[in-house]
Amino acid sequence: MKTFLSVLLLGYSLCAQDGASRVASEALKPSTLESNLRMLTDQIGGRVPGTPAMEKAVQWGVAGFKAAGADSVTVEQFTISNSWAEGNTRMSVTAPESFEVRAVSAAWAPTLEAKRHLPMVDVGEGKPEEFAKAGDISGALLVVHSSEMHKWEDLFAEYENAPGTIERAVKGGAIAIAFQSTRPHDLLYRHTNALAGEIDRVPMVLIAREDAARIFRLLASGEKLYADLEIPNRIGGRFESANVVAELKGSERPDEYVVLGAHLDSWELGTGALDNGCNAALVIDALRAIKASGLKPKRSIRFILFSGEEEGMIGSRAYVTTHRAEMDKIAAVLVVDSGSGRITGFATGGRKDVQAAAARLMGPVKQVDSQVRLTTGAESGTDHLDFFFEGVPTLVADQEEANYLINYHAESDTFDKVDMPQLRKHVAETAALVFALADSPARVGPRIHRAEIERDMRETHLDEDLKATGIWREWENGMRGRQD
Repeated sequence: MKTFLSVLLLGYSLCAQDGASRVASEALKPSTLESNLRMLTDQIGGRVPGTPAMEKAVQWGVAGFKAAGADSVTVEQFTISNSWAEGNTRMSVTAPESFEVRAVSAAWAPTLEAKRHLPMVDVGEGKPEEFAKAGDISGALLVVHSSEMHKWEDLFAEYENAPGTIERAVKGGAIAIAFQSTRPHDLLYRHTNALAGEIDRVPMVLIAREDAARIFRLLASGEKLYADLEIPNRIGGRFESANVVAELKGSERPDEYVVLGAHLDSWELGTGALDNGCNAALVIDALRAIKASGLKPKRSIRFILFSGEEEGMIGSRAYVTTHRAEMDKIAAVLVVDSGSGRITGFATGGRKDVQAAAARLMGPVKQVDSQVRLTTGAESGTDHLDFFFEGVPTLVADQEEANYLINYHAESDTFDKVDMPQLRKHVAETAALVFALADSPARVGPRIHRAEIERDMRETHLDEDLKATGIWREWENGMRGRQD
């Protein structure tokens, strides 16, 4: 009997793969993918929640989904606790040397009225022993070293190291922090270290790598440097942002669904092409490909453009909170958020139990790229996280770095950086996989309970990443995640 059922399920899986192959073929045909992305990046530009550009981007998403053939499109609003915009940040070394420093404010950092003759203190990479060596930092502008970024691990380290540095700076009474850019050639970018759109605890700037290196050399020579600094950020109260949700209804189990998501918002120094405009356009084009195939999967598929990702995955967290009663109805969630470098695999967040079932659906993906694999890796920095915390099976696209890291959040993140032929392959891969997940008679895995979720986090060491960034506290105190 067991053998018969296995054969039957395999047969159903092969049928689902036939449909997914058809979807993949449709995705590779000419489409509006490139023109949609041009409109989002060149015409709308950088998209910070609370700005007119973000409002235009939401309208872009609605129009794109409707043109692609969605059965329904809705705009779901949610609240972000503070609005934020950068003013005219200025920094200069004033004594005993004198030179301008290229600087931008960290996002959601507080305002700093013009300060003159701030003593500058080198705290290395911000480790506890380096703070101890620096001595008294009260009233100082701290300068923090960085390594040039080349690998994903370097990016993760930048995020994980910042909270401890900030904590020690606040405890020591520092006036502000200047982080050295991880990119060469005076390239500036913007991050936030806030978790949920709150204003951070200390003023912070990011300064050009070469300017920082000059400062470090002067301080190392024994000079006592002083700086002028002004960070006139514009900060407001609570405001509404929005996710855009489109749906293709399933033929047999329309109340169950699979999610394909990417975030629509971006920072504004560039135009948000690699992060994450190309994948927002991908989500719309995946819907188009499935609709154009003429096929209807058994389950519904929801295509979601999340907002507020850059401020702490606020939009996806709001979606999960609003739809918590539906969590048992979600068969799987797939998120893409790493530019247009080749997809090497899909990470299941430590869910070993979904590997076999998901592997049976990978045939059409491998027809596009035979090297794509499933992995059990786990990460925390994108919009699958709150679905993962609820025990829903999640898949996150693993991608090659390509040109992503140098341009990440930077002035240089513009349309011309996107590898369009590769992006079209990604549309085919994700559309095929999402269709197969929605059309398969059996789910790839169950919704698991809190103890199992935590087990997977510890086994993959995801808990360590979450502790470094401060998110673990929200899991531990029950503010996030499944409660049973």
